[in-house]
Amino acid sequence: MDSTTATAELGWTIYPSQGWEEVSGYDENMNTIRTYQVCNVFDSSQNNWVRTKYIRRRGAQRIHVQMKFSVRDCSSIPNVPGSCKETFNLYYYESDSDTATKLSPPWMENPWVKVDTIAADESFSQVDLGGRIMKINSEVRSFGPVSRSGFYLAFQDYGACMSIIAVRVFYRKCPRVTQNGAIFPETLSGAESTSLVAARGVCVPNGEEVDVPIKLYCNGEGEWMVPIGRCMCKAGYESVENGTVCRACISGFFKAAQGDLSCLQCPINSRTTSEGATNCVCRSGYYRTDSDPQQMPCTTVPSAPQNVISIVNETSLRLEWSPPQEGGGREDVVYNIICKSCGSGRGGCTRCGDNVQFVPRQLGLTDSRVHISDLLAHTQYTFEIQTVNGVSDQSPYSPQHTSVNITTNQAAPSAVSIIHQVSRAPDSITLSWSQPDQPNGVILDYELQYYEKNQAELNSSLTRSQTNTAVVRSLKAGTIYVFQVRARTVAGFGSFSGKMYFQTMTEEEYSTSIQEKLPLIIGSAAAGVIFIIAITVFIIVCRR
Repeated sequence: MDSTTATAELGWTIYPSQGWEEVSGYDENMNTIRTYQVCNVFDSSQNNWVRTKYIRRRGAQRIHVQMKFSVRDCSSIPNVPGSCKETFNLYYYESDSDTATKLSPPWMENPWVKVDTIAADESFSQVDLGGRIMKINSEVRSFGPVSRSGFYLAFQDYGACMSIIAVRVFYRKCPRVTQNGAIFPETLSGAESTSLVAARGVCVPNGEEVDVPIKLYCNGEGEWMVPIGRCMCKAGYESVENGTVCRACISGFFKAAQGDLSCLQCPINSRTTSEGATNCVCRSGYYRTDSDPQQMPCTTVPSAPQNVISIVNETSLRLEWSPPQEGGGREDVVYNIICKSCGSGRGGCTRCGDNVQFVPRQLGLTDSRVHISDLLAHTQYTFEIQTVNGVSDQSPYSPQHTSVNITTNQAAPSAVSIIHQVSRAPDSITLSWSQPDQPNGVILDYELQYYEKNQAELNSSLTRSQTNTAVVRSLKAGTIYVFQVRARTVAGFGSFSGKMYFQTMTEEEYSTSIQEKLPLIIGSAAAGVIFIIAITVFIIVCRR
């Protein structure tokens, strides 16, 4: 309520009728207003009341009243009695409806509740009145808690010469506000001047609470204070307009997590598929590992290594190379070595066995060199040097690589595994043997070592053979000999085979074997003669 806005009579209730009087007056700006005045200072025992119309509470718990008034200085009134006052009382009365009459509620303290006795800071005199100098006092009082639907105000004069120029009734409230990323509704102040009324905030659209439920407190002056908690824009949204709006990241920008950070532009080789993106999708052919931060550019697989150098040393190999021209935009480039053995009559190339050794290792090399050993001699190999990085396993294609073909040097062959006796006589033995399991090159010839069993090895004899058979002659009849054989390549001789023991025939054994074979020899000769005669007869008949 504000009496200064009234365009007609206020119509407040007066008791008694010869007390307060409603008149037109002027405020400090000389605007016409409706006022109430009283000046019965020469009559003793004054008890003049004026009551406002019914004022609805509108949910307020504490009511504030601003009063503008002027008071005549008692000492400036000639012959004024001692009962002259320069103060008045303010009362209120609560009611759920507008039921007041001229006599109800009774014009007395209780049921009326006294708020305060109001005194003027300044009073005017007759001289001021003559010079039209207005001395207007302004006082504010509050009362509460109030709980009924409305109330009345009353002003009691008990012997003053005064004028109530304006009365404004109001309550305090904290306005609707957006603070700390949350919207707080309009909140009325508490019942006491020291009260703090908690208001629960609601995060702005696309905001999320952080830490604790967000609150603000409205104090008795209608001011927000004591903020607790806050809201932050969720992933894909950024705070704008001084934290009052969470706006979706525009196309080409993203925000990976909740917070106050602004949206970031998509890193190189990536893009968004919609507004409000929480991450940027890598373009075709580019990738990101699970451990890569979202703001890191998408990367691709590296190119093949360059300038491969191979150095063969018998059955070992040293490979060196230069880094790839393109690392795919990453620093975690490493190398893998793929070994393939080719040839050996197996058709095509096959992966090397586990016996091949790689130093420092075969996979995940950080240096551009490797030493490979325990290869097979005189064998063709293909080595693939692959370059891989952290995203190579995401590519559907095999890693880029450079291949190098090498052939290991010939080496001494392995030992002959077994020797067979083909035939024997009193003075000779015919032997054969298998080729070494690992020739390690081209077998040039074989060397056969033999000596009598009861002789020392120092007395052995040697013979060479271009094939894997040999006839050893000039032996003693009925004697046991020790035989060993070894193969030779351009790299030299291999190891001798294990010792094998064979015995020549005795003369008696030889004669017996001849006699056993004589019928067979004669039969074979007779068959031959018959065959020749048959052929001769056939030819003669044909000529006739």
